[in-house]
Order: sequence, then structure tokens, then C-alpha cells
Amino acid sequence: MPRALLTASFGSSLWLALMVQSLVSSTATYKKPVSGGKRAGFLERTLILLDVHTRSPVKVLSENFLSLQLDPAIIKDGWLDFLSSRRLVTLARGLSPAYVRFGGKRSDFLRFENLKAKTRGPGPDYYLKNYEDDIVRSDIALDKMKGCRVANHPTMMLELQREKASQMHQVLLKEQQDNIYSDTTITARSLDKLYNFADCAGLQLLYSLNALQRNSDTCWNSSNALGLLKYSASKKYNMSWELGNEPNGYGDLGRRGLNGSVLAQDHQQLRNLLQSVRFYSRSALYGPNTGLPRKSHAQLLEGFLKNGGSMVDVVTWQHYYTGRRVSKVDDFLKTRLLDTLNDQITKVLKIVNTHAPGKRVWLGGFGPAWAAGTSNLSDTFAASFLWLNTLGMSALHGIDVVLRHSFFDYGFSRMVDQNFTPLPDYWLSLLFKRLVGQRVLGVQVAGLQRRPRPGRVIRDKLRIYAHCTSPRSQSYVRGSITIFIINLHRSRKKIKLAGSLRNRSVQQYLLQPLGAEGLQSRSVLLNGEALQITCVCVCVSTEW
Repeated sequence: MPRALLTASFGSSLWLALMVQSLVSSTATYKKPVSGGKRAGFLERTLILLDVHTRSPVKVLSENFLSLQLDPAIIKDGWLDFLSSRRLVTLARGLSPAYVRFGGKRSDFLRFENLKAKTRGPGPDYYLKNYEDDIVRSDIALDKMKGCRVANHPTMMLELQREKASQMHQVLLKEQQDNIYSDTTITARSLDKLYNFADCAGLQLLYSLNALQRNSDTCWNSSNALGLLKYSASKKYNMSWELGNEPNGYGDLGRRGLNGSVLAQDHQQLRNLLQSVRFYSRSALYGPNTGLPRKSHAQLLEGFLKNGGSMVDVVTWQHYYTGRRVSKVDDFLKTRLLDTLNDQITKVLKIVNTHAPGKRVWLGGFGPAWAAGTSNLSDTFAASFLWLNTLGMSALHGIDVVLRHSFFDYGFSRMVDQNFTPLPDYWLSLLFKRLVGQRVLGVQVAGLQRRPRPGRVIRDKLRIYAHCTSPRSQSYVRGSITIFIINLHRSRKKIKLAGSLRNRSVQQYLLQPLGAEGLQSRSVLLNGEALQITCVCVCVSTEW
């Protein structure tokens, strides 16, 4: 029988449901967890009436709405040499179609060198000669493959890499904390590996060029970028481009700050450069990738759009919820924190609509916490509330693409760890990709409260979003709707489907943390069953 009454049963839970317009059997059996009695402070359920406006979407998004980011730090810690891992490629392919942005703070300290041979530079004692030889032999074997080049790296080789990376991570984290970065070289060989990863995973590569290479007159020096463009064109690499990362922060890096006019001139120069390389003459250019729209940052974005808004195909900016001071799980669950995104999106869209009306907007960099994340928090289940809030709120505002920092690298905000094990945000993203479509629907919520305010019923702590279901879903039936809910209440919320949703069949997907760590767990339950991968296939314990 169809279920017209649903229960978001758990305080601090993530809940997705697939509603179909005709009666079909449920493919995901929901097992209600055994209750050991009411928890201390756990309140009674509240009845919520839910309806969705299905006649026309309020927004239509890119099919690449949920996209990814890789930090150039993977060059320094050695993980770029392992992007060909069959397991890593398989995990990334599960989130396609998507963009993958190769960028971050270190983009502006990155130089391209057209060197094919792997050179051995100075390094600590643990960087062993046989380890380097193994990488060279692996490269040679990959070069002989046709099509996608993927590898099953030996266990010993991976253990040596993890040892190398763990020591380099201390260096990378210190750079991040001190905001002082050393120069990095990306060789032609490294670029080949990066593109191979994106291509094999079905991702579109977006490369962020170094904007801090300057002439004596402060104009952008494009000579190194031209070399990279020519090499990429010779290989027929289908890429899109970006110039710099958070230009509003260049002054903090000890460099001369840029105003909107100079930033626009730089992008005009890059656009001319792309047009001079025939293969990239029609490539997409994104920017300016500014930070949070505080006063000076907002002025930079305004100045850029006034002087060079026509130079970019999409306006990009970045949002990170917290800084270094956050140290408790409760901080990640504050509605005040979640609502900062809504405020920032509103400011950015107002600026764009004033100076470049009609221009698409991307959230060009997102993470739960700034500066490589927060240990034992930003790669745990607790961060998934921020991630799902970002996806739902961005979609409702019409943000076309959201790039999640980072798919795989150092720090504490990654989606996949260095054992190639998916973390909670990966599983949430995979479920989102499978179920949530491009068409955003309006939601109408009503319920009982002491002081009724139409349209404002438990608006803050119970967040409800609705989309047309993705046609890629194996459970898809024409007219299906996917609803996703964040419950930050300490009380249970009983949701009754009303209006167009009355008497519809429901498939429920409840995500919960696994283990005694609670919200700080790095493992996830879906409908009471643990999610895990087996061999090189992404598998879950319930069918989709």
C-alpha cells in the first residue's frame, strides 16, 4: 500500500524519499531501528503537512550540478601519480556526469613545464629509489594501454605512498595555516595523468591557471599559461579554464592586491589567449572565483562584472561555512551557520543581476570548513548536514553548479580517504546523483506550532527540498519526485503527504551514522544497512 504518512524519526538525520505517481513496489525496504526508549530531552513527534508544486519547476539546473574539485596539493604529496587507480576512478565515475576543477590556493603557485621524463628532485630519505622506479614502470605500462588507462597498484607501493604523503601533509597543513605557499611544478606527464583520470571517470576537467605570475607593470604574465594551452591542444584535451583562486586574498599572500578593473583586464587577456589557440577558441572561461561577498570582496566582484563580465561564461565564487575556530559537532548543526549560505547567495545574485543580468552563477568552491577542514569533523557524518543544505539551498536559488572541495586530497574535507574508502559526503553525493534530477520544485509546508506563521513552520531546523527524480534512477517512473529532508530537531517529525502527493507510493532512503562515534562517524547506514564498496564496483547493500 502507498504510504501517505512518513516519519523523519531521528533528531539530526538526513532523509530522502522517492515519490512516484503510480503504484510500484518499493525497492528499498526501510527497517525501523529498534528504540531503547526515549532519549533524554527527546520530544514528542510533530505533524507536518507536505505538498509539492509539480506543475512547473522553479529552477532548472545543469546535469553537472553536483561537481568536484581536486587540489593541486596532490602533486606535492604524490597522490597525483595514483589517480589512475581503478578503485579511485570507479568512485569518481559514480558521481558523473560532473565537472572536476583542478584548483585551490596552490593554483597561483603552479607552473607548467613540458617535461615528459620523470625527474628525481631532492627529497627526504623515505622517498626511495625503488619507489620512484615503480612509478616509472607503472607509467610505462599505462602508456601501452588503449583508451582509459587504469591500474591496480601493488599494496606495498600504496603503503610507501601513504607514508610519504603523511609526512608531506604536515608541510602542506603548515603552509595552509601560515598562508605561505611554495612554488609547485606540474609537468606534461602530470597533466596527462590528471586528464586521464577525468576522462576515464566521465568528468569534464576545469583547470585553474596561475594568476600571480606578473610582469613588472603588474599585468598578468601569460607566457607559462600559453605553453600549457599549446601542449593541451596538441593532445586534444577537452578542457575549460579559470584564472586564479580567490583574488580577493592576494594581499594576504604578500602580493599586491587586485581591483576589479585589473581582474577584468586579466580575463580579457586570457580570453584573447584562448582564441589564439585554435583548439580552445570556443572553450568556456569561468571566473572570477572570489571569496565570500563581504564588503571588499563584493566590491571586487562588482568591479570585475562592470569592466569584464562579458569575458566569462559563468560567474563563480566560493563559500566555506567555518574557519579554524570550530571544534564541536554542535557547531556544524547550528541553523545560524546553515543560513549563512542563503545570505551569501542572495548578495552574490543581487550583484550579478545588477551588473551582468542573465549570467549563470556557480558555487565554484565549497567546503564545510576553510583551511583544509577541521580534524575529526569535516570528513565525518556531521559535515553531511552542511553538504545537503548547500545542495538544496543552491538549487532553490538557481545556482547552476556546486563544486565540492575536495574529492580526494590531504586535509579533513575530502570525500574519499587515502585508503580509497568513501566517506559520508561521498555516499550522500552518490545517492543524490542517483535520485535527484535537474528540475527544482516548490515545496509547501504546514504544521502545528504555538504561534502559527504561514510558510514559516519549523523553517529553520526542518529543511525540505523537492526535485523531479533523475531519469538515470533505476527506480524512475515518469512523474516521479524526490524529496530530501534535513532534520536538525531533537524531536521526531511525522510528515503527512497532502495535495498532489496524497496516496502516492514512497521509497525511503534514510542516512544515519554507523558506530559508537555517532555524528563523528566516517561510516554510513542506508535504511539500517552499512554502505561499502566491494572490489572495483560501487555497491550498496540495498538495490536502488
